[in-house]
This record gives sequence, structure tokens and C-alpha cells, in this order.
Amino acid sequence: MRTALKLFAAVVTTVVLFLGGFAAYIAWSFSKASIDTIGKVDFDRPLVIPPLAPSSVDTQGVRTFNLSMQAGETDLGRGGPTRTWGFNGAFLGPTLRATRGEQVRVNVTNRVGETSTVHWHGMHLPAAMDGGPHQPIAPGATWSPHWQVDQPAATLWYHPHPHGETAKHVYRGLAGLFIIDEANEVALPKTYGVDDFPVLVQDKAFDGNQLDDTHGLFQSAGILGDTVLVNGTPGPFLDVTTQRVRLRVVNGSNARVYRFHFDDKRAYAVVASDGGLLPNPVETNELLLSPGERAEIVVAVRPGERTVLQSTPPFADSNRFTGDTDRLDILELRGAAALRPSPAIPAVLAPAPDLADDPVAATRQITLNGSSTNFGKMDMGRVDIVARLDTTEVWAVTNSDGQVHNFHIHDVQFQVIRYAGASPPPVLAGWKDTVLIRPGESVELRMRFTDFADADSPYMFHCHLLRHEDQGLMGQFVVARQGEAVGGLHVDHPDDAATQVTTGHAH
Repeated sequence: MRTALKLFAAVVTTVVLFLGGFAAYIAWSFSKASIDTIGKVDFDRPLVIPPLAPSSVDTQGVRTFNLSMQAGETDLGRGGPTRTWGFNGAFLGPTLRATRGEQVRVNVTNRVGETSTVHWHGMHLPAAMDGGPHQPIAPGATWSPHWQVDQPAATLWYHPHPHGETAKHVYRGLAGLFIIDEANEVALPKTYGVDDFPVLVQDKAFDGNQLDDTHGLFQSAGILGDTVLVNGTPGPFLDVTTQRVRLRVVNGSNARVYRFHFDDKRAYAVVASDGGLLPNPVETNELLLSPGERAEIVVAVRPGERTVLQSTPPFADSNRFTGDTDRLDILELRGAAALRPSPAIPAVLAPAPDLADDPVAATRQITLNGSSTNFGKMDMGRVDIVARLDTTEVWAVTNSDGQVHNFHIHDVQFQVIRYAGASPPPVLAGWKDTVLIRPGESVELRMRFTDFADADSPYMFHCHLLRHEDQGLMGQFVVARQGEAVGGLHVDHPDDAATQVTTGHAH
């Protein structure tokens, strides 16, 4: 009897200690979940401006770039070198730049020792050149996609997209900008590194001086770091020499949603979104960007002044574990004593998207929930949607769970028709490829499939919170010609494509 009592007491003690330890862990996690760096960042490093990637043009007029994915070490302000990955360097990559109408080729060599890919985020191009999970680059191999740039001037970016490994590869530093120009652009600041700057914003967590890619038990969205890097620069400042500067802001973070504003609440003009210039500039003093989204803003600076770009809580639900209570200093702008004149911002920037009155060939219902869509978890051997070349479709996308999601589609830019049950706000009036969807809300997107048909090569659609993507919140679609068979199956009507279709692309 005494032995049984001792055993019972030991079990009770173990349970109490476990519950106490778990409660302590919850309390510790809760206390650490909120991040506030406002006023605590020493802006003591000049903002690194990624170099423009060199290129050559052959006798056929093809502009060729060379990118090497490689490992290295970088000073990220942690008191010692940090192991990182980059393109043509130790961390991040150069800015690729091409003009609409050009033929481009990019030779990508993988020297990081792991199979990866390079996806051209926001680019309209053939599926076989897209750089998704179906175009792997083995260690030591070179992949050479080529296509004609045929879309409006825009700020795009490139990053890895290997199936199940995207979050890790992007977090280590494989990312860069791809800027598209047009021959007759409107009068905006446009001299790279003078009055037109890339601003690639990423948050990082560290274990000592090394990147920490783990996430807390309650951080289902993924990593939320307490250090913000801009173009890989910790504590960055930008010396401004002109009356206005154009900032090409890219949310390159794995999971964080930013609400960008300046510390003095000054207004600035949003002139472009993912797919290029807005119809008209939108004056605001704050802007939400979720992972993968881009925006170009033009901000006026006075001589000798300083102002800090910051992020405040993006939502009102105060969820500490999704960054909703975080306050972050990001980038300090420093006006020179004398500033060169800048052109006034034009009242009209670009034609508005024109799909609202298109005949609709198919309407799709897509639901995002946890780590899967209504088609199921991502399956490399399954095509979820078959779109027909030269048709317009409506995709109604719903976030049906309690987590924040966004939605990104490859190849096409879409027009936001409805946003959370209402007309879209002015900052969503341009072409988009990534859109934030809050819990319980829906968006109606309209897109036109043109130029490229390949029934054997899928494009992706997915949540761009990279942990969600890696866990399976992604699907596949192909663009096929009218009446064309897909994977041995004939799809007579576009509406039939909502049925999952098995292709020969099992991997």
C-alpha cells in the first residue's frame, strides 16, 4: 500500500511539474511575443543599394544575366559573421533590370549544395520558365530560362520556390529585385540609387550571431524576427539629396505583415502596386503590405530633416503571436542641407485595369484553411484548375480560418473587383499578383490568361506566408488551348476544371 501511495505521489508530482512548466512556457512565450523597437534602433549604417546586375546583349538582341546562388558570411550587426546565402554574393542579390519588349535570358547556377529554384515573382512568362517547384536546379547545375518581357513597368522580385523548402531558402538570403521599365514612362523619380531606391524589407531572428529559422509553438504563421533588415542592412539610414524620393518597397519577409508609416505621420503618394503604376497616385500616411506584395511610394523630404519609416500593428485583434502588436523602426531618411528639385507627381499615371466588363469564362471558388485549399494539400502530381487561353476568369478566394493568409498567383496580374465585401480601396486599384485576406474575409479577383499555353507545365497559386505554402497551402493550374487534353484527360468546358485532374507530373 505504501509503495502504491509513493507511486501515486510521484505521478502527481510529475504531472504538476509538467503543467507548471508548460504554464511557465506559455507565460514566457506570451511575454516574448510582442516586439517593440521604436526609438531603440541606432540608424548607424548607410542603406546598402543592391548593384544593378551586369548583362550582355547578343546579336539577336537577347539580354543575358548571370546569377550564382552561393553561400557566404555577412555582417548583419550581431558582433560576428552570420552564415547566409545570396546571388552573386553572400547575401541577397543584384537588381535585374530590363525594358518591356526585350528578350531576356538568366543563367542561374546553383552553388549552395541543396536543390533549389528561382521564381520570377510577378512576371508574365511561360510556365516552363516560371521557376516554381517543377523547375528544380540541382547542386552544381545551371538553369537558363528565357522569355520576352511583355508587361507594364513594375517592381518585381525573384526568390527560390522549392517544394516544401521555400521558407528556409528565402530566409537565408536568396532574394532580389527585378525592375521592368517602359520606353515612355511618366515623370517620376527614376535614377537608380539617386532618387529611386529598392527597399527590400525582411525581419530576422537570431541565435547569437546566426540566423534562427525556428518558430515558437504558437507562431503558426512562421518566423517573426525582432531585427528588421532593409536590403540586408541593419539599422539603415538613407541620405536623401532630392526633394522627393521613390521607394520601391518589397515585403520580403517570411510571415510578417507591415503597416508602413513615417514617425511624423507625413503623407506620401502610393504610385504603384505589384503589377505597376496605379491609375492615379493615392495620398496616404499608412500602407499595409503582406509577404510578397510590393508598392512604390514617393515621399517628399525637407532640407536637413530626419524621418523614420516605421511599422505599427497591422490589425486590431492584438494577437501577439502573429505580430499584430509589434512596433518596428525600419529606415531613417536624412535630408541633405540642400536638395535638388524633383518633378511633381502626375495626376494620371497609367490606364486602369480593364477586366471588370470582360465576358467571364469560369468562376472559381477557392478556400484557404490552415495548410490546405479546398482542393486539398499541395500535390505536385495534381492539377487543380485548367484555365483556357485567351479567356477571363473570376476567382473568389476566401480565408475561412482564424489565421492571416494572403493569395499569390503566378503568371498573371489580376484586378481586384471586390475586397472584404466592398469595392477595393484605391491602393488596390492597379494590377496585383498578391493580396492580403484577413480571417473570415473574401476577395473577388478577375484575371485574363494570355500568350502562353502549356497543358503539361503547371503554374502555382498559394498563400505567400512561406510556412503556410511549405505546409501545403498551395495549388496548381495550367493554361490550355480550347479543347486541348490535359494529362490524357479532355476537359470540354472551363468549369469542369474545378475538378482535380491528375497529370503526368508526379515527382
